[in-house]
Amino acid sequence: MNNQSVTLSYFEFTLFSDSGSLKYVFFSVCLLIYMTIISANVVIILTVCLEKSLHQPMYIFICCLSLNSLYGSAGFFPRFLMDILSDTHFISRPSCFLQIYVIYTYAGHELTLLTVMAYDRLVAICQPLHYHSKMTFKTVVFLLIVSVLYPVCMLGHFLYLVSYLPLCGNKLHRTFCTSWTVIQLSCVEITLSLAGQLVAVMFIFIPLLFVLYTYLRILLVCRKSSSEFRGKALQTCLPHIVTFVNYCISLFCEVSLSLYEEVNPFVIVVLSLEFLIIPPISNPLVYGLKLPQIRGVISGFLRTHRIVCSL
Repeated sequence: MNNQSVTLSYFEFTLFSDSGSLKYVFFSVCLLIYMTIISANVVIILTVCLEKSLHQPMYIFICCLSLNSLYGSAGFFPRFLMDILSDTHFISRPSCFLQIYVIYTYAGHELTLLTVMAYDRLVAICQPLHYHSKMTFKTVVFLLIVSVLYPVCMLGHFLYLVSYLPLCGNKLHRTFCTSWTVIQLSCVEITLSLAGQLVAVMFIFIPLLFVLYTYLRILLVCRKSSSEFRGKALQTCLPHIVTFVNYCISLFCEVSLSLYEEVNPFVIVVLSLEFLIIPPISNPLVYGLKLPQIRGVISGFLRTHRIVCSL
C-alpha cells in the first residue's frame, strides 16, 4: 500500500464522459461563459481604476472582488476547457494541488473581501462622521492585506499536510481537484479530517458571523432613523447583501458535496460549476447595475464611444 502511494504521481477525473460531437457545444458554451466573466470583471476593474471619483474604499474593494474573480476563473476554466476536448483526463499531482490552492484561496479571498466590505458599510452607516478618518488609505491597504493573507495562512499548512498524504488511489470523482476528494483517497483520515473541520470553522464561520453582526448593527441603527436614511442605507447595502447571499449559497452547494459520498454525477457537475461560475458573473452585474456611480461612469463611457464612432 505504501509503495503504491509513492508511485502515484497523477490523478484521473472520472466525471468526464465521451459525449461525441456534443463536446464541442459544451466547449463553446463554457468558453463563452469564461469570456463573459473576463469581460464583465475587466470592465469593473478599468472603470474603478480610470475614474478618479471612484477611488474610494467601497469601490476599491469592488475592484479587488473582480480581480479575485479573474484569479479564481483562471485556476479552473483553462484546465476545464482542455478536459472537455481531451480524450484522457489525467492531471499531475503538482498541478492538482496547485489547482486546489488557487480555487480554495479564491474562495477564501472572496469571503474575506465580502467581510471587509461589510465592515466598510458598517462604518459608513453607523459612524458616518468618522468614516473618512477611519477608512483612510492606510486602513484600506491594511484590510486588503489581511483579507489576502488570512485565507493563505488558514489553508497553507492544511494543504501542505494534504499534499504529503500517502494515497491508496488516484480517481477523483469531480471535474476539478479538491482537498476532500484527495483525503478520501488517502490511507490516513482521522487527523486531517479534524484539521479540515477546524479550518472550515476558521475559514467560513468566523467571517460569516462577523458579516451577520455588522448587518445586525446596521439594522439597529436604521430602525431608529428616518425613512430617507433607511432608503439610502438600503441602496448602498443591497448590492453587498445580494453578492454575499449569492456567494453563501454557492459555497453551501460546494461544501454539501463534501458531506455526501454518493451523489449523482450530474448534480456534482452542476453544483461545482455553480460555485465557480455564478459569483464571478453576478458580482460585476450586481455592482455595475445597482450602484449608480459605477453605472453612470460605464454609461458615460459608452455614450462617448458611440459619439466617437459616429464621427
